[in-house]
Amino acid sequence: MLSENIKNLRTSKGLSQQELATQLNIVRQTLSKWENGLSVPDADMLIHLSNTFEVPVSSLLGETISEKEANTIQSLANKLEIINLQLAQRKESRQKILHGSLILCSALIIIGFLIMVSLESSYLTWASNDMETAVLIVFLHGIEWIFIRVAPLLLIGTLMGVYITRKKY
Repeated sequence: MLSENIKNLRTSKGLSQQELATQLNIVRQTLSKWENGLSVPDADMLIHLSNTFEVPVSSLLGETISEKEANTIQSLANKLEIINLQLAQRKESRQKILHGSLILCSALIIIGFLIMVSLESSYLTWASNDMETAVLIVFLHGIEWIFIRVAPLLLIGTLMGVYITRKKY
């Protein structure tokens, strides 16, 4: 909500990210992170943003509260804490998805190895008298050749990713 409000107010004022960043004395990338919901401004910057856009802080945060409460630092801190918790939950869910994907990729690579071991390159015993069979043999051998050379590196990478993205208790 905050990210959308910042972007909408900036565009309604006809400002580019760079122009607004210059007014706020921040880098454009910081403003971009706020607008994409990757981070949030601190309480002082929220007040500076509300002054720049000429709207109450509560409007920036997307809430309708009394004007007296809107400008209290404690109110801002509470709202920022909620936003930070939401960002942390989003980051944790993304990490769980990445972790699961890396485990799945590792399992698929191991299954691929097991399939190749069980097949024992049986296509090499096929008669390659006609062109279609010869092309198929070359194609299958090429896939096997690439897989045998690339898959171990991918497996090491995915296992390292699984280790890095594991949840630390």
